[in-house]
Amino acid sequence: MSGLAQLRVEAKDRFGKEYGLQFLSFRGSVAHGTYIPSDDPASVDDVDLLGWAVAPLDCYFGLREYGSRGTRDFKQGRWDVVLYEARKLVGLLAKGNPNVLCTLFMPAEFVLVQTWAHELLVLNRGLFLSRQLHAPFVGYAHSQLKRMEHHASKGYMGAKRKLLLEQHGYDTKNAAHLIRLLRMGIELLESGELRVCRTGLDANELVAIKRGDWPLRRVKKAADKLFAECDEAYERSHLPDRVDRDAVNELCIEVVEAAMDEGAHS
Repeated sequence: MSGLAQLRVEAKDRFGKEYGLQFLSFRGSVAHGTYIPSDDPASVDDVDLLGWAVAPLDCYFGLREYGSRGTRDFKQGRWDVVLYEARKLVGLLAKGNPNVLCTLFMPAEFVLVQTWAHELLVLNRGLFLSRQLHAPFVGYAHSQLKRMEHHASKGYMGAKRKLLLEQHGYDTKNAAHLIRLLRMGIELLESGELRVCRTGLDANELVAIKRGDWPLRRVKKAADKLFAECDEAYERSHLPDRVDRDAVNELCIEVVEAAMDEGAHS
């Protein structure tokens, strides 16, 4: 059994029966094709999962909340899981959150659970695409650049990641995120497609960055060029200027109804 197949079996067994679950997939390094196994000295990766669910009825008609403001996140060993309530997910999609947008373009081999409710979102993903996506992709990239250059180990860093930072003088994982986000943002603005899996594109290069094979000056030079290219892609983009919030609201109602109806018949 391949490494991905083993991860799929374990992930579905651990998390695939969450209440109201409509979608669950790998995200992060596994989905991007840049995962470095834990037995590798340069490994700094958890196994990340992202999904969404309809909440119990008392979260809609009573005073209970789904997680913290519509988000449940938890860690179990190497597993790092984030689940969103349906309306929270649609709101993040409308804002162009890069991590959440990936769920609408996720290759089938990384999907663990998918119902008709999520298929509705995928079929209507064009509603979430606009030139406004430039801002969140560039904003997330700037955040990674700031973290990369801060040169201070944080509490969330494991020993391997701290060692890589000390060896190379910058956070190599943030550097890989920085380059990936900008490239994906350019591709999305130009083509309307989000290429989540980077295998066959630039996955090997991104892994090399995570390993510290690029000196900091090369990372910064590449990032400067990509920031400029992203601005140019925004100017050239044929995507709509903005998201149609009324259409997104109607879709949200349809998706929640579909998810609840499926739950009633399961």
